[in-house]
Amino acid sequence: MAENLSLQNFDWDAFEAEKQGKQNEELINKYDETLNAIKTGEVVEGTVKAINKRDVVVSVGYKSDGIVPAAEFRYNPDLKIGDKVEVYIENQEDKKGQLVLSHKQARASRSWDRVKEALEKEEIVQGFIKCKTKGGMIVDVLGTEAFLPGSQIDVKPIRDYDVFVGKTMEFRIVKINEEFRNVVVSHKALIEAELEAQKKEIVSHLEKGQVLEGTVKNITNYGVFIDLGGVDGLIHITDLSWGRVNDPKEIVSLDQKINVVILDFDEEKKRIALGLKQLTPHPWDALPADLKVGDHIKGKVVVIADYGAFVEVAPGVEGLIHVSEMSWSQHLRSAHDFLKVGQEVEAVILTLDRDERKMSLGLKQLKADPWENIEEKYAVGSKHQSKVRNFTNFGVFVELEEGVEGLIHISDLSWTKKIKHPNEFTQIGAPLEVVVLEIDKENRRLSLGHKQLEDNPWDALEAQFGLDSIHEGTISELSDKGAVIALPYGVEGFCTARHLQKEDKTPAQVGETLSFKVIEFNKDAKRILLSHLRTWEAPKEEEAPKAKKAAKKEAQPAQPAVEKTTLGDISVLADLKAEMDAAVLEKLEEKEAAKKPAKKAAAKKSAKKEEPAADAPAEEKTE
Repeated sequence: MAENLSLQNFDWDAFEAEKQGKQNEELINKYDETLNAIKTGEVVEGTVKAINKRDVVVSVGYKSDGIVPAAEFRYNPDLKIGDKVEVYIENQEDKKGQLVLSHKQARASRSWDRVKEALEKEEIVQGFIKCKTKGGMIVDVLGTEAFLPGSQIDVKPIRDYDVFVGKTMEFRIVKINEEFRNVVVSHKALIEAELEAQKKEIVSHLEKGQVLEGTVKNITNYGVFIDLGGVDGLIHITDLSWGRVNDPKEIVSLDQKINVVILDFDEEKKRIALGLKQLTPHPWDALPADLKVGDHIKGKVVVIADYGAFVEVAPGVEGLIHVSEMSWSQHLRSAHDFLKVGQEVEAVILTLDRDERKMSLGLKQLKADPWENIEEKYAVGSKHQSKVRNFTNFGVFVELEEGVEGLIHISDLSWTKKIKHPNEFTQIGAPLEVVVLEIDKENRRLSLGHKQLEDNPWDALEAQFGLDSIHEGTISELSDKGAVIALPYGVEGFCTARHLQKEDKTPAQVGETLSFKVIEFNKDAKRILLSHLRTWEAPKEEEAPKAKKAAKKEAQPAQPAVEKTTLGDISVLADLKAEMDAAVLEKLEEKEAAKKPAKKAAAKKSAKKEEPAADAPAEEKTE
């Protein structure tokens, strides 16, 4: 009875509920054991379960799948269901009970280690080109932003970077900066590795003289680079055209396809020399067969240098006119003085070498050689007007006409003056009358004189400046050795320092006028020595010799009178000589008088220019 009562009072519902709870708890524990243990903030590997335009569903073995924005996988356009990807656990359960994952965060947390690993192993990595920046592009590589220089995009120069934005490409990491976490990548390095193998293959099949098609890759001022399909060759500017080329852009343009011929190549250095002009016949081969030395030919000046000018007589055919062949004048100048670039000229062919393809031309040969009849036109003793061309220490070069020049030696400039340098006597460009003294036709030399235009005055001066005669003179130059004295008739004498002493013991000055006694007259050497000292110093012991000399001098005029009575013809000659000497002296006086106004005008002009120095005239004259 008691057992029946206990069974009747048993709570079967509570028992069943307790049993069911235990079973559920066991089932939950067993289910949890099948799930991965994940923690917020860690990176785990997941499997792509589904893909749509906006999201990617990733399973990490948790009770619910996570959703990752599709934009985080844009660097990998080949992503497909079943791919393993790394994700970062942002939140195990949001408000909607959803597992929150991030692929971008996962890549960022491990990217630097992977970047360093890729650099060390020289791995090829994929990257997404995000945008353009100064000098290149910004690329997303392994979750890190990297810089792609413009020069590392392709082996060819890139002009438009925009076409690469948004593209996924393969790269090689070439440089990293640990401190600033900078990464530099290159796509060109991958291409070059492929091209290197192609180059070896292409170069191994090259032959000199082979004609290939190529594309103009780059143009420089010295030539053109041609892409031959993986290997580059250079056409030097001189091999673009048989004619003269100033700028390669005159012949080719970028990206133009042209045929070229292989001139030479270096298999080791992989350098290929190409030619374009060699595909056409040489212009020299088209020159008329009857063209010969001495023919006249017309052309255009294309280049001018100091030594000459190049004249294009036909496209690709040039001749040189040396500056010495431009004028008969021996006074050589620059070719720029005769010709200009672009000028049309006529010339004479001087040499013609068809084998060496060289031609020399001349301009002066169009005119007659002035030295052909030089002895007739400029006979010895004839007088002519000339133009001063140049000075040397020993004389003056003058030009009588174009191609005819001569030298006046410094000793042939004046009878009476000691000239140290020709610029004391004349100036460049000034007219000068000359006398032809000697002709050397073979060496094209003329010896000229200026003083020979007048008779030698030293015969007449001998009587005027006799020994012990006293004359007024002006000091024109002073030196330690003495002074140069300007005497009448334009003659100069020299007074030593000892004989320049003045009676009042004051020093002599340039421009000062004093009395001078002639102590030596040498007609052959054209020298007059003077003394101022002897004009005021008269020792008693010298009075007697002076008296004897004076008596002798007074007696000299009486001699012709004696001769007259016996030799009348000699008297007539003496009178004639006296008249001639007087005429010579008169000419010298006129010449000297003509120079004075010119000297005064020059002095006034100099004074105007140098007014501040007016308070020191003596020093100026000395200088």
